[in-house]
Amino acid sequence: MFKPTKIMKKIIYKISLFLALGAISVSCKKEAAEPVNQEVAQPQNDLAAARTASDNMAMGNPSGAVANTANYWNYLMNKTQYSMSYHRDRGTPNWVSWHLDNTWLGSAPRQDDFRADASLPAGWFQAGATSYTGTGFDRGHNCPSADRTYSVTDNSATFLMSNMIPQAPTNNQQTWGNLEDYCRKLVSQGNELYIIMGSYGTGGTGSSGTYNTIAGGKITVPNRIWKVIVVLPQGTSDVSRVTSSTRVIAVNTPNINTVSTAWGGYRTTVDAIESATGYNILSNVPASIQSVIEAKVDNGPTL
Repeated sequence: MFKPTKIMKKIIYKISLFLALGAISVSCKKEAAEPVNQEVAQPQNDLAAARTASDNMAMGNPSGAVANTANYWNYLMNKTQYSMSYHRDRGTPNWVSWHLDNTWLGSAPRQDDFRADASLPAGWFQAGATSYTGTGFDRGHNCPSADRTYSVTDNSATFLMSNMIPQAPTNNQQTWGNLEDYCRKLVSQGNELYIIMGSYGTGGTGSSGTYNTIAGGKITVPNRIWKVIVVLPQGTSDVSRVTSSTRVIAVNTPNINTVSTAWGGYRTTVDAIESATGYNILSNVPASIQSVIEAKVDNGPTL
């Protein structure tokens, strides 16, 4: 029977020891990798939760809209991405409200999938992708596509035609486009925003002239387009953090193609917009604070 020499025993021992240490090292590396993956996944889960938990109407329900078809001129529609008051006979929203912070912004591409909103009550007219074709008016977003880029689903939701108004091209692409860019800049600076956009009146001037309605009279062309933006530093309990010094930007433009591209010149007060519409735009904010911030014309930067 073969008997290993002392030298061979030492060699065998060293090889065994090396293999054992290697196994321990591999085992430790595997154990260390698991919590790293968990730590990476957790913030993503938190981000998604914060996004979907957004209260798009935290600042209030401006017109007291309700989800009752008898209330056809002020019908409440809540989507994950935004909330709105819809007017059946105008074929457009009265207003759209949404929350904007960095959890809503990502790298999802613009979908451009304009389509009818099948969630409108049965029997109601549904504007379609071609309802504005040849009218001289853009399919103007209320909640912008670029405010919802976290996912394809979020971006696609902004292309429902219930989120559109007939908007003069210059007004849509430049005046409001510049304001929308500025809103996202505010978010990049560490803020979160509550934005309410609406329209009222009848008759606008697009690239093909002035019209009161389009789509065979089923869609009303608004005369004025407005927006109110509440600017807050990132935080929680948002309504409770609104004070008399909170920056509130209120803008009201004519729906015409000769509008100035500089939105800052159209700043006004929330009170003035409320007077024109009959709404209580920041209804969840304490009245004593509303009376101060709604009477101010913003004079902050515009770029």
